[in-house]
Amino acid sequence: MAKTIEEINDKIKKGKAVVLTAEEIIGYAAEKGAKKAAQEVDVVTTGTFGPMCSSGAYFNVGHTKPRIKLGGGKTYLNDVPVYTGLAAVDFFLGATAMPDDDPRNRIYPGKFAYGGAYVIEELVAGKDVRLTATAYGTDCYPRKTLETYISLKDMNEAVLFNIRNAYQNYNVAVNLSDRMIYTYMGVLQPKMGNANYCNAGQLSPLMNDPFYKTIGIGTRIFLGGGIGYVVGNGTQHNPDVKRTEGGIPKVTAGTLAVKGDLKMMSPKWLRGTSFTGYGVTLTVGIGVPIPVLNEEILRYTTVRDEEILAQVVDYSDSYPQCNPGSLGEANYRQLKSGRITVQGKEIPTAGLSSYLKAREVAQTLKEWIEAGKFFLTRPVELLPSVDSGVVLKTLKERPIKKI
Repeated sequence: MAKTIEEINDKIKKGKAVVLTAEEIIGYAAEKGAKKAAQEVDVVTTGTFGPMCSSGAYFNVGHTKPRIKLGGGKTYLNDVPVYTGLAAVDFFLGATAMPDDDPRNRIYPGKFAYGGAYVIEELVAGKDVRLTATAYGTDCYPRKTLETYISLKDMNEAVLFNIRNAYQNYNVAVNLSDRMIYTYMGVLQPKMGNANYCNAGQLSPLMNDPFYKTIGIGTRIFLGGGIGYVVGNGTQHNPDVKRTEGGIPKVTAGTLAVKGDLKMMSPKWLRGTSFTGYGVTLTVGIGVPIPVLNEEILRYTTVRDEEILAQVVDYSDSYPQCNPGSLGEANYRQLKSGRITVQGKEIPTAGLSSYLKAREVAQTLKEWIEAGKFFLTRPVELLPSVDSGVVLKTLKERPIKKI
């Protein structure tokens, strides 16, 4: 018997909803059977906590007296540049932005000790940050310089807006070269000395709804310790890929674009993170509730780590040169065991995302729902799925003609 989101919300309101995490549902369904479990369970909560570079925040800091037009000038938060190509006192801070005087990789490998993600973390922690700006001045916005301290409580709006988060599956990174390399997948030892992966596996949101049957524009989620929303598919969303018999993508596939009120979030779930030799990123906690509307959706939420396959990719040549191909596959049970075997060689593994924190996200979201503090939303439109016509393109370079 099918359920509706409205019926589930009514049960949440009455304190009668049955909520399990994506870990708990596996054993429950095995014991009860999928049909009975689908009748009894109303919501399955998921979670992930990992580095998500395509993150940032936009702010409205309010007008000064006299007014200043930040757009067209240069504005910094703790010496990190923000994008001001909006209105007078609106700007966007990217997680990967760095101070102008950061040496980057001129001293190799660079440390990348500070950047936009750290500013976001500090703001969420309630700290003051230094705002400095220069402007060209206009008749209606005559001020040309500004230097002050500002915090979240001083701002009109502070919104986390991430254009690509919660990747559905990801590569396992190795290094076939003879030298150590520094990547967004961490430090990789030469000659396949280690393998790094970055996914919560069976707890990961899009692993539990592989065809996006419940997730779309308007889905309410756990975001950064507060409440956020899915605003659409993220960039590089690529649903039409090779999948297992259970529908799980074997390669990178779906992504989410999400937003939420930064003032309601926590530095516990938004953390500035540095990757030696690569740059700065923001580690984000995201949890998505999966409404158990029918038996089909219930079955998807029972996915196990051993059923999820990821591709082992060489980051010394194949990845940077955009050469297709894989050195082999590994499932997430193997990856989480600490060792995998690739082409006959046993390699130690390490996860860049925290499974412990992902479990905590799913548990927290479960508790919110059980306490009647979090209700589900019906998406206005579901994410594009297979055969949707969505195609992930690579840039075709065209020479620029010189005049």
